[in-house]
Amino acid sequence: MSRGFGIQAVFSFLLLVDVLLVYGLIEQKEIYGKYNHQRENDVDNSYGKDVVGSFPFLMPLVSPKTPDLYLCTPIKVDPTTTYYIVGYNPNATMNTAHHMLLYGCGEPGTPKSTWNCGEMAQNSQEEQASPCGPHSHSQILYAWARDAPRLGLPPGVGFKVGKDSPTKYLVLQVHYAHVQKFQDGTTDDSGVFIEYTEKPLKKLAGTLLLGTGGSIPPMAIEHMETACEINEKKVLHPFAYRVHTHGLGKVVSGYRVRSNDRGVQEWTQLGKRDPLTPQMFYNVTNDEPIESGDHVAVRCTMKSNRHRVTEVGPTNEHEMCNFYLMYYVDHGETLDMKYCFSQGAPTYYWSNPDTGLHNIPHIEASTL
Repeated sequence: MSRGFGIQAVFSFLLLVDVLLVYGLIEQKEIYGKYNHQRENDVDNSYGKDVVGSFPFLMPLVSPKTPDLYLCTPIKVDPTTTYYIVGYNPNATMNTAHHMLLYGCGEPGTPKSTWNCGEMAQNSQEEQASPCGPHSHSQILYAWARDAPRLGLPPGVGFKVGKDSPTKYLVLQVHYAHVQKFQDGTTDDSGVFIEYTEKPLKKLAGTLLLGTGGSIPPMAIEHMETACEINEKKVLHPFAYRVHTHGLGKVVSGYRVRSNDRGVQEWTQLGKRDPLTPQMFYNVTNDEPIESGDHVAVRCTMKSNRHRVTEVGPTNEHEMCNFYLMYYVDHGETLDMKYCFSQGAPTYYWSNPDTGLHNIPHIEASTL
């Protein structure tokens, strides 16, 4: 199992989820007062007394039996109060969980306590549904992989959930790549301790996920690329980024692209990393604002030593190219655009004439 914190009490609490008597953060604080107290030293004290506490959002002692299974579990946020999430403390190890995502949803994908929520088509006889309902609000609030440590947001910045937010539910998704350890009935409580405050925060956090579809040819180096124009009248202040690939990824880089007074696009790096290092959120390379009319562009450099084509998909036999950009806005709401995906190679490249991109820099893939 992953690191446990009072498993019997955790299980008793999560029985509430099983019967859909899920409580918001206030009720959980009361039920979980002992655990909030135990975790006080883990909460970023820059928020001082404004931090209500942290509560555990964990898998309800599941025992996955299907390799590369994506499991989701929901919790309803108290609809009478607005909360601001200011930090995430993971309760997981890469020996158990390949990666975890925390979604903010208008409603969950199903009314069940757990369900198969693989986002891409899989050959499975299990009933499947997306993390969020098909027509509901959906955004990614947090992502974790490869033993990444705790993430604290900058002072005064938080993800708004609950009463005055379209996020009415939180949904935890855990990808179990390998399930041998569960064959004897062993259970898992991977998840995250969510740190939050009720103090209103003006700097609202958002996450933009950029990624691709596509495929990688055998025995070749391929560039998986995507880009989107920011066309909303908002000023984004980027502060953190995270990259994610599977085994073929060598380097992932993200850029702000802005036209200067001469109409020439200037590419400013937001972040660049080897995706096989801990897949945590890192400080951006450059925190200059991103404004309407700018593009955000991402490249994943893949190197295949396989004698077959590798498609983008959910399992270890597939690949992924993802770049998560965390930002905040000083006033108003965050971007309506939550996702930016392209078809990927061999169909989509930055150099295609219809992308609106030019002056593309030569990007060294120093880890190849």
